[in-house]
Amino acid sequence: MPTLVQSLQAHDLAHLRIVAGLWGVDLISGENEAALKELTAALLDPGLVHEIMDSLSSDARSALEDLGKAGGRMPWVVFARQYGEIRAAGAGRRDREQPYLNPISTAEALFYRAFLAHAFFDTPNGAQEFAYIPQDLAEIIKQIGQKEFRGKPAALKSSGIPGRPATPREYKKIVPASDRLLDDATTFLAALRMGHEPPEMQVPARVVEQLLKTAGILGEQASQPEQVKSFLEMPRDQAFSLLNNAWRESSTFNELRLVPSLVCEGEWTNQPLATRTFLLNLLEAVPKGKWWSLPAFIQAIKEMYPDFQRPAGDYDSWFIKRNTDRTYLRGFAAWDEVDGVLIHFLISGPMFWLGRTELATPEENESISAFRIHEKPFTSRENGKLAVNSDGRINVPRSVPRVARYLIARFCEWDEAKPDEFRYHVTIEALKKAREQGLKVGQLLSLLAKNSASEVPPAFIRALKRWELNGTEAHMQVQTILRVSRPEVLEELRKSKAGRFLGETLGPVTAVIKPGAQSKVLAALTELGLLAEYLPITATDSPSEEQRRAVSTR
Repeated sequence: MPTLVQSLQAHDLAHLRIVAGLWGVDLISGENEAALKELTAALLDPGLVHEIMDSLSSDARSALEDLGKAGGRMPWVVFARQYGEIRAAGAGRRDREQPYLNPISTAEALFYRAFLAHAFFDTPNGAQEFAYIPQDLAEIIKQIGQKEFRGKPAALKSSGIPGRPATPREYKKIVPASDRLLDDATTFLAALRMGHEPPEMQVPARVVEQLLKTAGILGEQASQPEQVKSFLEMPRDQAFSLLNNAWRESSTFNELRLVPSLVCEGEWTNQPLATRTFLLNLLEAVPKGKWWSLPAFIQAIKEMYPDFQRPAGDYDSWFIKRNTDRTYLRGFAAWDEVDGVLIHFLISGPMFWLGRTELATPEENESISAFRIHEKPFTSRENGKLAVNSDGRINVPRSVPRVARYLIARFCEWDEAKPDEFRYHVTIEALKKAREQGLKVGQLLSLLAKNSASEVPPAFIRALKRWELNGTEAHMQVQTILRVSRPEVLEELRKSKAGRFLGETLGPVTAVIKPGAQSKVLAALTELGLLAEYLPITATDSPSEEQRRAVSTR
């Protein structure tokens, strides 16, 4: 029987890379012969063979067992009758249509994973085409023991674990768990206290709000200052545990009504705690530390426990719409878009944000395809230092104590945040709002001095203290300016009916036009027999065009 190298040597480099991708192997070589040696060396690792076989469907495992019983090979017509054909495709069509991503048969799935090859062998009746397992790969499979795989359905019902292990491709790009929910919660609480809409965050604002309410940090109508203060001053691990435990036991945190692709209407009720408890109990059976296929997990629940959240299998009394086109999703036919999506959201949403799962995708920006239960505690500490610039800009790493950032944010305008840093700048308007809420400049200076990596710029300190003592001492104002060619023109305009639209005189030929009166002044100039023009704006950092124009007459 041909070996793996012999079975693959006729294929081009692109085919070798397809096999490597399905096995989760990264090929470094860019030349056929070297890549073939590199690939076969990786594929003949017994541990990896075991892992890939573990991810195969029950039909694929049955096909390998049947080939093994037949001595490693079987007439192609016999094999194809039971396990399907392999579509003929040249390199161009293969690369264009990518049949390996959606195989039409068990045979095709095995072929693109190099478990199956086909060739002509001599027989007493002449040359005949056979399906076969490459010899060296067949020996490894035999050592592993095909009995381990025979008859196991994809859902692994006999073990009680829904779904199957993920393939290496399904967990190629890992999205690690984190405790960033705490940073988003701090941002949300600061925005709420200031009366702002929260900026875009990793965790959706309405999810953050519901978690904070569930944990008793927010009331139904407003924040609760003592609870907020206590939460922000907690060590990160304690604060994270508080949110986790509250979510786990909550009967009011309703994942179904938070799924972004769904719109729930009407007075019907579901049982979020019972649903969550059921799904978490199923997830308890998933092997710890092992990547698990998310689509297979969802499909297995559909097959084994389709009514997991539906009392008496009722699929018609809940009024749920698809968010994109507002189409009602009714009946069991909508299971994937409602019940299936809920499972996906639970695992890739709340469980991920609460640090209970890690996620993975086949490639960047593709859909979540695998998850792994995460149990390790987070070790991040709030001992970071911030940086203050002399122009009033403050850069706050996420490692700075949350309570300090919460207070600093209330003195500032918010700039766009970076992945691990929040950015603010002090403005008069922000200082006024902070003062209205009972905050004092001295508190800001104390916070900055305590948490800054270096000395706060003296000029910035002086500016803050001077403002607190004297108020605003300088003003910038955008005006529309009228400039005429001679003083007589300006005097004539002041005496006309448009005179009331002129403001402060800035010189013998220059005056301010009152806001919103530009068109009226232009009309008045035309009636006086004067044509006016707008001068071009050249400054790149000026306000909007409507506000910054100057009117001139010639």
